[in-house]
Amino acid sequence: MTPITEKLAALRERVAQACLHAGRDPAGVTIVAVSKTHPPGAIRAAHAAGITDFGENYVQEAVAKITQLRDGLRWHFIGAMQANKTRAVAGHFDWVQTVASAQVAGRLSSQRPAHGSALQVCIQVQPEPAAGRGGVPATELAGLADHIAGLPRLRLRGLMFMPLGGLDEAGLRAEFRRVRGLFEALRARGHELDTLSMGMSDDLGIAIAEGSTMVRVGTALFGERPRPAP
Repeated sequence: MTPITEKLAALRERVAQACLHAGRDPAGVTIVAVSKTHPPGAIRAAHAAGITDFGENYVQEAVAKITQLRDGLRWHFIGAMQANKTRAVAGHFDWVQTVASAQVAGRLSSQRPAHGSALQVCIQVQPEPAAGRGGVPATELAGLADHIAGLPRLRLRGLMFMPLGGLDEAGLRAEFRRVRGLFEALRARGHELDTLSMGMSDDLGIAIAEGSTMVRVGTALFGERPRPAP
């Protein structure tokens, strides 16, 4: 058994236990391996161990990996979505989890190759305004969802959320619960959503208890990210 296989087995056990406590089927939670800064060899090992979905934050680094490793993998863009990076993202990724404006959504739609499948999209949301927090404010969420749903070559799948650092368990639970409420409100509005992407290595159990269907995990699979050379 390789180190990545052992780590994946331990991660799947954590997911299974969280689902058991929440009365959920573990098959309903997708693990996205956050592979930013990790080399192609680590991604190959994770894929061989059974991971299909990989998340990247940095466009230039990701495009090089995708070009080299694309077959059989699904690629999620989970970094800050800048307007000048949309063409590369639209042309290479399968999912974009960090859409937070009509401008970015429109660019992704117009730049998605017409011959390919629809780009799977999550809206990054901030349930409570806070300095340094990415995502669309909750008050603007419904309008953005309606806009994205009407764009060609995009398919709106759900919401993505990244909590502020330093929250205790009660604080995390409250934030995840607010996002779940926003998700359910959009479904009640008529949007056919199936993806609630929230929870990472340290807080995935709480996120799953509050309804997450997709967890983004890097450290628990790959270990600490490589440090840049001095």
